[in-house]
Amino acid sequence: MSAVDAEIKRLRQQITTHDQRYYVWDDPSISDAEYDLLMQRLKQLEQQHPELITATSPTQKVGGTPLSQFNSVMHRVPMLSLDNVYNDEGLGDFYQRVHDRLQQDSSLTSDWVCEPKLDGIAVSLTYANGIFVQGATRGDGMQGEDITANLKTLRSIPLQLNREQLTGENFPTLIEIRGEVLIAKSDFIALNQRSDLEKPFANPRNAAAGSLRQLDSRITATRPLSFYAYAVGYVEGGHLPATHWSRLQQLRQWGLRVNREVKLCADLSAVRDYFAALAAKRKSLDYEIDGVVCKINSMDAQQQLGFVARAPRWAVAYKFPAYQGITTLEAVEFQVGRTGVITPVARLTPVEIGGVVIRNATLHNQAEIERLGCQLQDQVLLHRAGDVIPKIIKTLVELRTDHTSPIIFPDHCPVCSTALERSDDHALTRCPNGLQCPAQLKAAIKHFACRQAMDVDGLGEKLIEQLVDVGHIRDIADLYRLDSATLAQLDRMGDKSADNLIAALHKSKNTTLPRLLFALGIRDVGLTTATQLAQHFGSLENLQHATESELLDVTDVGPIVAQHVLAFFQLPQNLDVIDRLQQAGVHWPNIHKTDTTAIADNRFFGKTIVITGTLPNLSRDDAKAKLEAFGAKVTNSVSKNTDFVLAGDNAGSKLEKAVALGIEIISIADLS
Repeated sequence: MSAVDAEIKRLRQQITTHDQRYYVWDDPSISDAEYDLLMQRLKQLEQQHPELITATSPTQKVGGTPLSQFNSVMHRVPMLSLDNVYNDEGLGDFYQRVHDRLQQDSSLTSDWVCEPKLDGIAVSLTYANGIFVQGATRGDGMQGEDITANLKTLRSIPLQLNREQLTGENFPTLIEIRGEVLIAKSDFIALNQRSDLEKPFANPRNAAAGSLRQLDSRITATRPLSFYAYAVGYVEGGHLPATHWSRLQQLRQWGLRVNREVKLCADLSAVRDYFAALAAKRKSLDYEIDGVVCKINSMDAQQQLGFVARAPRWAVAYKFPAYQGITTLEAVEFQVGRTGVITPVARLTPVEIGGVVIRNATLHNQAEIERLGCQLQDQVLLHRAGDVIPKIIKTLVELRTDHTSPIIFPDHCPVCSTALERSDDHALTRCPNGLQCPAQLKAAIKHFACRQAMDVDGLGEKLIEQLVDVGHIRDIADLYRLDSATLAQLDRMGDKSADNLIAALHKSKNTTLPRLLFALGIRDVGLTTATQLAQHFGSLENLQHATESELLDVTDVGPIVAQHVLAFFQLPQNLDVIDRLQQAGVHWPNIHKTDTTAIADNRFFGKTIVITGTLPNLSRDDAKAKLEAFGAKVTNSVSKNTDFVLAGDNAGSKLEKAVALGIEIISIADLS
């Protein structure tokens, strides 16, 4: 090794060590001026010897060439949200549910890890053999955006994990680490005073989000972003500690920043004490938090408890009491939703509550307005439920002046002028004009195109408004009559954008029955109910001809949902839309329907299955639907609890791990 090689290596090690001492351990050992000298010397040597520059050098945190767009990243393990509790009773109920599910096993429920619920942006970091290779946003939990270039600019994110910890059989070959990116309160104030900003940010969270979504990572590099690791999402190879607390210590040893307020609590009483102490300390912290996250410490317990819907059963967010403020109710706007429900929205004099400027709040319905007794120009008490959703909780009648005026709930739809229908208790006001109402049509198309439904990439709200307003679309089936030339004539739509949207529409034609049922927008039929209906009836034709009693046999379908399904398929215009969708090429496979006994008798009933690789003549969604119809549970990651791995072509690490664990490998042929 030459003298230059040796000096570069030494400088990189020194700078990385100082970065960790400063950003991870909060224990700097040199001054900023001394640090700058080390960095300047390293930059000088790398400029003189560019062939020696590596991707993990500290000098590579300055940002690179701007991107044209962010690519999508599928999370190997979903990044789920947390259920919330807002009081001591709710925390106790959660604690009891965990104990009941684990059958009072004290060895699994003996301790908990509590940490501040940071008010930032959730991200994932993937390291391959210790090298940072990909970073992504949480997105919708299933897939996010690739922001690797931006995350590489953060000093608190090491480009290479601690070298002293990289050896030995315990180190994973691939690991995804999850955490939060935020901007400190003090840094936020300084950031908003900078002259290069077009306008100041509303709060630190918005500033962090805007900084992470810069297509030019050089801009991100100038923003004071910090990362705190809080969990491991996915791992291949090696052996991690058996508790969440020990894993956090391992992450810290690898050079990742873990919040100093994280604490191991022995029981429910200790969790409550931690919550009270952190609530008292909240205002003195240099970052925004909105509660405490409580996680069961045992990884075995976490695995046993599993997940429900989009949240884990082994963790909960205990939220702080909502911030409150007083402001003026200036006006009320009446919005029309997808199902025709009229929702009054309060327009408020802007007021800052907990670092967020609030301008709007929902008034829910006419009954809520009557309950509050509020009038225009009244002073109202506002709070952010869970520090997120603004809500008017009281009218300050004692402050009312002569300048107030009553809120008049409309008798006709504010969009299409159709006479409104009201429930007797005024809790529900609806426009009965259906898709003939432009507002309902726009909302229906937005729903149809969303990711969980037909997943039409590029069909945003503004574009939908244009298409409806100029008369290009009268219902969802009209989407498939669009062409590039028509789209290119619209505002902010060039030839390339038009071609991309047509391609996305064409791609969406290949769908599944659950997605289609959800996309049709049947009242009260969410994605879960749509899946249950699809699996029960197997085909759209069977569902269309189902009786009320047959619908009531479906899991989670009650009398109200059954009536909505019946009403939907009795309307000729809905049947016409479905027919035109099929004529346009929208297609989906039927789901093989078997009776309960046959399902229970098949080998996949009650089994956990992972799908990997490219499947011949079958999409992953279709394969998943088929397995779920057999009563199987389909998951994303291979573990000792996996019963089968369905492997297609080009199956990679999941197949290798399954073979190593002795898990049975199956093919598409096994599903027939």
